[in-house]
Amino acid sequence: MPARHRERHRTQRIGWLRAAVLGANDGIVSTASLVLGVAAAHATHGSILVAGVAGLVAGAMSMATGEYVSVHSQADTEQAELKLERKELETDDQGEHKELTAIYIGRGLDPALAQQVAEQLMAHDALGAHARDELGISATLSARPTLAALASAGSFAVGAVMPLLVVALAPHTSLIPLVSGTSLVFLAFLGGLAAYVGGARVMAGVMRVTFWGALAMGLTAGVGALLGTVA
Repeated sequence: MPARHRERHRTQRIGWLRAAVLGANDGIVSTASLVLGVAAAHATHGSILVAGVAGLVAGAMSMATGEYVSVHSQADTEQAELKLERKELETDDQGEHKELTAIYIGRGLDPALAQQVAEQLMAHDALGAHARDELGISATLSARPTLAALASAGSFAVGAVMPLLVVALAPHTSLIPLVSGTSLVFLAFLGGLAAYVGGARVMAGVMRVTFWGALAMGLTAGVGALLGTVA
């Protein structure tokens, strides 16, 4: 018997890739921008490091909270839709058969085959068939609030640690150029890696993330320098 061929598509990893890249990117940009802004205001080395650590904790918690609330709302909506679908299956089984058949006809099956497919899938798992093909809900795509919150907080923290390590190790006189330069390198690597794994153009990913990262750090440093002269 020939070995079963299993195709692997990039779309299978888009969800976790997007969350990881966004979290790490936010961690690098926000933390590097924060420490650069404080450094530009002529703060001490210790104050800059404390501000960076506080930014890491606050940012990670903000990411976790926002992601949890957002994904939990999605999960609540999914559960409400499934509850409604379950009730419809109990009260109007024939109507749900017709609805699923119409979906498959719309996807290109001839009516007789569409009806046969609908009957067999509903006999196997009626709610699962309607959840997947009518509502777009599947086991692999269903909302997981706690997992999403932990992933967002973790990826943000990993990204934020990178500029913080540079702050901890760099001499105070060279802190601004070293944090700026290494953070842009981190961002370029992250953007290139995400583009490569996702099958997009690597240079486009690198240029996009480094441009916006440099803009964020430059603006924050400018604000810090301005406030430093006023204070």
